[in-house]
Amino acid sequence: MNPQPWRLRLTWIDIVTGDSRSPIFDLPIALGRVFEAMPATINGERVSRIPLKSSQVSRFHAVITSETDNSIVITDIGSRNGTFVNGIKKNRCVLANGDMLQIGPYAIGISFTVNSTETPSVNSHIFFNPKTNGPDSAIKQPATSPPSPTVNTGEFPPIAFLHASEVTMRSIQSMGMPVEEIDWAAVGGGLGSFIWVDLLRICGVKADRIAVVGMENQPYARYRRLCLNSQIPLYERLRSNSDSCPDNIWGWPPYAVREAWQELLKGRLDVSLKLMWQVFGEPTFAETYTPRAQNVFDSIDREVSRIGWNQMFRYGRVRGIRKTDDGRYAIAYSRSNAEHREHVFLIAKYVHLATGYPAIQFLPDLQAYRETTQDFKSVVNAYENHDEVYKQLEARGGSVLLRGRGIVASRVVQRLYEARQKNRDIQVLHLMRSPKPVGNKFNFAERSVENHYEFQPFNWPKACWGGELRVVLENASPECIPQLLTDWGGTTTANRSDWRRMVKEGLSQGWYQITFGEVERVERDTRNRTVTYIREKELKGQIQLKADFIIDATGLDAKVKTSPLLNDLVIQYNLAVNGLGRLSVKQDFEVPAMRNSSISNGDGRMYAAGAITLGGHYAPVDSFLGLQYACLRSVESLAKAKVKSVRKLTVLRSLIQWLKWIFNKSPG
Repeated sequence: MNPQPWRLRLTWIDIVTGDSRSPIFDLPIALGRVFEAMPATINGERVSRIPLKSSQVSRFHAVITSETDNSIVITDIGSRNGTFVNGIKKNRCVLANGDMLQIGPYAIGISFTVNSTETPSVNSHIFFNPKTNGPDSAIKQPATSPPSPTVNTGEFPPIAFLHASEVTMRSIQSMGMPVEEIDWAAVGGGLGSFIWVDLLRICGVKADRIAVVGMENQPYARYRRLCLNSQIPLYERLRSNSDSCPDNIWGWPPYAVREAWQELLKGRLDVSLKLMWQVFGEPTFAETYTPRAQNVFDSIDREVSRIGWNQMFRYGRVRGIRKTDDGRYAIAYSRSNAEHREHVFLIAKYVHLATGYPAIQFLPDLQAYRETTQDFKSVVNAYENHDEVYKQLEARGGSVLLRGRGIVASRVVQRLYEARQKNRDIQVLHLMRSPKPVGNKFNFAERSVENHYEFQPFNWPKACWGGELRVVLENASPECIPQLLTDWGGTTTANRSDWRRMVKEGLSQGWYQITFGEVERVERDTRNRTVTYIREKELKGQIQLKADFIIDATGLDAKVKTSPLLNDLVIQYNLAVNGLGRLSVKQDFEVPAMRNSSISNGDGRMYAAGAITLGGHYAPVDSFLGLQYACLRSVESLAKAKVKSVRKLTVLRSLIQWLKWIFNKSPG
């Protein structure tokens, strides 16, 4: 009897970006680290070869084949770290529809199909409202390319501007709109812009020669909103270490010292000493120290005032950037108030892009549920404002299905635990894609795992910031970078004793449960409860998970294609995009193709920082310290190029500027 012609859909999440991949393959299928090391054919049949970039995956790790009895079997090819099926290590195993494999750091869902035209699942998104700068589920995918030149839309910027790679100053001035000429422009207005501008001011640039374009005058406004939405209130601690201080490039005194000093002034010596012990004992002898959100925001407010941020800030939404014919850049942005909207051109010689995350990832099945039912209250994303969920649970009780794991999911579990202190009639079902039998490994290091949570205080090991791992990545070839990032990356779940106690308590008491599976669809039943259908096992039926609320905690998206502004630049100037879909930048974070040379006016330069640069020679680009390092490298390159008004941060200048910071004096 001939085997049934099954095809397999393999679904996994990119370890670094969180993107979902869901291709369909013909059997046999080989999985391994090196494409060439896997066989091209097996028994005369062409092999579907899947390279998985991680040192934990062997060169040829495992193979999936069909047997004469119609069964589908996975066989481990003597791999170093083994192959796990549903959390159990197997050398050879018959696969069932809905099984979960773990190969190295990859959790791979298995589903059988005979339909070659089946559309693979992809991540959907929640975009930010261009008027409020907050998450808005009503906003659809923004336009990612300029309109056709044959269509006069009457929009700003004009068609002629959008379709030109280089615009003349004469053409801009002839448009009859306000034109402001400046030396330095920071686009984004968030923490990345703030740190770059702060460093420019410390290095001698005057405030009246800098412009910052953004949607909110507080540089941490969006970050703060996302923290609050994801249930990190101002008194809670952020996932950042003591010396990553956006307001202080020197890192001293770090947050721990500041907080310990404040506690000492209040007469709480024991608390002060405990904070100091955390810093010197972490992570082996003490839990990792992280600062309180309010302390971070207060310190940024102090630096905002010191450097003259409000003088530099321009409220507006950037709609396009083009090179000018005199070695500069024209930034078209719109600003509006209660009375009218005004379109403005900002002309700058040096531009810095730090636009942050343009979108929030949202699971496709949940997006489909909301579009079908228009129910935006029962199914929510953790980054949306969903306080009403906890209010209803505290008042009436109910059940919650939580999806995703990591920093946001762990915080939601804590918030639900707190809600149970007010109402014991709350049940939590945590749906994970797969078991987590072992933690991610690199050389001799291995992350600890408990109750399927992998503990790591930050999204990258600390050595990625300023230690040996940073040096390794700096010197790595482009083809090796994805493998290193995969090996080092991972979900962020702090190894905190209080949080671990909550999880153990919930599991032992039964109000918190963990289950695994691949979701097929989500519907609403006759009682207006959500019903999540887990992919069928062995074609014998489905598992139904019913809940009053579903909370999606799967993360953010920073790919270029989700940002209309960045995607427009990529298309217009054929900018290089790295393997993670982010801007390709040099080691000093310059966007090389955007260099604008002029014989009479020198070179204009464009730099980038933050999550939009992940995939290059630095890993922790979207952390406080990562943003500081990116800005330091870019400003340092300008000083080396002897750009006017940018002074090198010598030992003497650094000391003088640090003293000015200590005594809260203007850098100028």
